[in-house]
Amino acid sequence: MNGSPAEVRILSKIQSTVGAQPGAVAVARGMSHFGEHALGWVAIAGVGALLDAPRRRQWAGVAVGAVGSHAASIVIKRVVRRPRPNDPSVLINVSTPSKLSFPSSHATSTTAAAVLLGRLTGLPLTAVLVPAVLVPPMLLSRLVLGVHYPTDVLAGSALGAISAAAILKFEGDK
Repeated sequence: MNGSPAEVRILSKIQSTVGAQPGAVAVARGMSHFGEHALGWVAIAGVGALLDAPRRRQWAGVAVGAVGSHAASIVIKRVVRRPRPNDPSVLINVSTPSKLSFPSSHATSTTAAAVLLGRLTGLPLTAVLVPAVLVPPMLLSRLVLGVHYPTDVLAGSALGAISAAAILKFEGDK
């Protein structure tokens, strides 16, 4: 289940356009390190829980959603076993902890965290804006770095949204 020729062309085009901009690879690497194992999202949730005691439970939900969705993506990676991009036209611009690509764990945990952070405010517009601002750059960064196919990041984002919905349902049931 390697990427299709169309996905490889898309990946190569993103790298030769967006990825060729000054600083793009450096920013994408920084985002990669932030999102590794959902640790950046857990740190944000931890700070939120410390500083916002009345909503500590919701902040904990952000951490649980990010870590839980990341864990789900790892299980799916091990079942699907899709290798990461490996084409002469695609530059690999960061190291990865595994050779497995589908789904993107960064996309999964970022989407889950962004949805949960957006809902944390209770404002309908913020619930939409936070994911709209946070998710696309992370998805794009995985393509700029050459470590995922477009379908990897889209599937990861869908899994993250499903994971966030499960956390929100659980919180609503309490």
